[in-house]
Amino acid sequence: MIVPNDIATQISAIHASPTRLVLVFAGAGSLGLAWLHAIAGSSRTILEAVDAYAPRSLADITDHLAAPAVSAATAQAMATWAYRRAQALSEGNWPLLGVGLTAAIRTDRQRRGTDHAFLAIQSATTLNIEHLALSQQSRIEQEIQVSRWLIAAVERAVAPAP
Repeated sequence: MIVPNDIATQISAIHASPTRLVLVFAGAGSLGLAWLHAIAGSSRTILEAVDAYAPRSLADITDHLAAPAVSAATAQAMATWAYRRAQALSEGNWPLLGVGLTAAIRTDRQRRGTDHAFLAIQSATTLNIEHLALSQQSRIEQEIQVSRWLIAAVERAVAPAP
């Protein structure tokens, strides 16, 4: 797999930090996970990753939240679940992040609504939620855009405070 040089640099910075992650995806972002694994150090950084594609899987993770699958509330619930999971899996006193990414990207079936994504990152002290509107690109181009966004957000979250 070819990891773009700018992404490889960002991922090296993520892996160089002491932060440990649990990531939960629904709809897009799996390329970002593949990139994270493609750069040495992922076994230190990633505690677990879940691709909650089935509606029941996402419902279990979000505690049956009555919100659209692609929404800020769902991303927040995913990140909260991921953070708690990181606490359960972490061996040691590491900084932890729970990452929730939910997206609606181009598909081969009729779907209502626009192509967009929400990303939430939960730490011990902060919750950051972002929204990304996607343009009319191909599915793979949207997956790349979402995955780049994910990597950049995680890099910002693990960066030491100035």
